[in-house]
Amino acid sequence: MSLIRMTGIHFAYPGRPPVFAGLDFSLEEGQRVGILGPNGAGKSTLFLLAMGLLSAQAGAVELFGQAMRREADFAPLRTRLGYCFQDPDDQLFCPTVLEDVAFGPLNQGLERGQALERAHRALAELGLDGFAERVTYQLSGGEKRLVTLATVLALRPQALLLDEPTAGLDPQTQARFESVLQKSQLPWAVISHDHGFLRRLCHQVLELSGGRLTPLA
Repeated sequence: MSLIRMTGIHFAYPGRPPVFAGLDFSLEEGQRVGILGPNGAGKSTLFLLAMGLLSAQAGAVELFGQAMRREADFAPLRTRLGYCFQDPDDQLFCPTVLEDVAFGPLNQGLERGQALERAHRALAELGLDGFAERVTYQLSGGEKRLVTLATVLALRPQALLLDEPTAGLDPQTQARFESVLQKSQLPWAVISHDHGFLRRLCHQVLELSGGRLTPLA
């Protein structure tokens, strides 16, 4: 089953040339896809369209085999796709790390005790056991990226969408990040300028350029 299927996508920002004019993209069960391309090629836009945070002017989006036609279709399925934004500050907004990581599970309807248990477990997976009471805005850039991944893992998603997840990470933190992903059983699509990272983590690497996705040899 396709987790994400986008066909014939047309999209342009107001007053600007089209980003996509007939783009196709899919993420299947068990698949791990890397996406690279020049700045401004539309990589982040692709993920925002898949999540329904932007609306295509034409084309079709399906998530988990269901057609997405309006916001009400996307809303119940978003937590099944663990989406890490390019800028962690767009995703972290609570006073403490624990509150940020527990926020998603609470919104899924879990009782507070269950949500906190999930949050602590996600932090432990990333080696962030002592971070629960840290103030989010005081974290380093690399720490914020790890916490952002913890917020996503706490949702128990069925797939990951990761936008430049290792940008700005020091080698040690990147190695920890990669180790967590390697141990995961989840499928994912990941955007990165780091070709080596994509080759290590993905079954297939696609280049986005001129509004088209092309497999790299």
